[in-house]
Amino acid sequence: MEAILALEDGKIFKGRSFGAPGERYGEVVFNTSMAGYQEILTDPSYKGQIVTMTYPLIGNYGVNDEDAESRKPFVEGFVVKEYSKIASNWRSKKTLGAYLNENGIVGIEGVDTRAITLHIREAGALKAVLSTIDPDENSLIEKAKRSPGLMGVDLVKEVAQSKDYEWNNKGRYRVVVVDCGVKFNILRELARNDCRVTVVSANRTAKEILSHKPNGVLLSNGPGDPAALPYIVKTARELIGKVPIFGICLGHQMLGQAFGGKTYKLKFGHHGGNQPVKDLKTGKVAITVQNHGFCVDIDTLNKKDVEITHMNLNDKTLEGMRHKKLPIFSVQFHPESAPGPNDAEYLFATFTQMMKKNA
Repeated sequence: MEAILALEDGKIFKGRSFGAPGERYGEVVFNTSMAGYQEILTDPSYKGQIVTMTYPLIGNYGVNDEDAESRKPFVEGFVVKEYSKIASNWRSKKTLGAYLNENGIVGIEGVDTRAITLHIREAGALKAVLSTIDPDENSLIEKAKRSPGLMGVDLVKEVAQSKDYEWNNKGRYRVVVVDCGVKFNILRELARNDCRVTVVSANRTAKEILSHKPNGVLLSNGPGDPAALPYIVKTARELIGKVPIFGICLGHQMLGQAFGGKTYKLKFGHHGGNQPVKDLKTGKVAITVQNHGFCVDIDTLNKKDVEITHMNLNDKTLEGMRHKKLPIFSVQFHPESAPGPNDAEYLFATFTQMMKKNA
């Protein structure tokens, strides 16, 4: 079956369908990871996006029961150069195509993913439509133009769990995780670091969060425009000074706004497992996993209270900060990896030490 990827600026890419038939809209982005496609598909931060993999062969080790990072895939569409119909791995339970089909995700193969990536780098992230049911190119381009995109849209409410739950029941430190689209490996890393983890919905108030009597609060990753989430920013602002806080990705952006800063949209975002980030205190450089299209504006932060701790070496954007007096810090990248390098895994131990000191 033919599939077509149409961008809002008129670019058309034709290929073959794999996965579910249908039509999906989203912002098209590229991911530079060479492995970990199942983790990428199930990262809730990709809600609202059509993901193009720059690595040319995808699907060769299939899909298993252990590598999902949330309850289901959240990408709007999946774009690859070549889909491997043969899946060979001792953990594999099914093929990638079958997995996409089961979850209603449209996939396209046989397109020039290098050309798509280069175009996005020049033109910036673009709205797009991926379709197996509409062969009219002009119709698809108009649909892409009319699609909502990410700006000003609250996507957290579409990925966050509505019910609170206990992730584990053992640990010295009680941590409440505010679920904006949390990845499972964040919860696993907290549990490994002697934390008893309670996950609460993103719409919980500061009072409801504090009623759990936590030793610390983690503001999780999530999708979409951080400026469209004033209710989470309000909660973050009300938690400041009450309890140690660790923010990851969207959680970092929530804290940035709570500190008085503003966010803006990056040209094509950071998506992949090879982003170099420098720790400004130690001078060490970590290769990090990232997935975000928005960023906190360094110049809008109050430097009297907030210290910049990490910087992206590719484009000099903000990657980490901490409060100078209070036990609060955050990073724009993903220290839990999954997939990708674990250079920044130590930050979970840093959070534990912060809670220990505060107690």
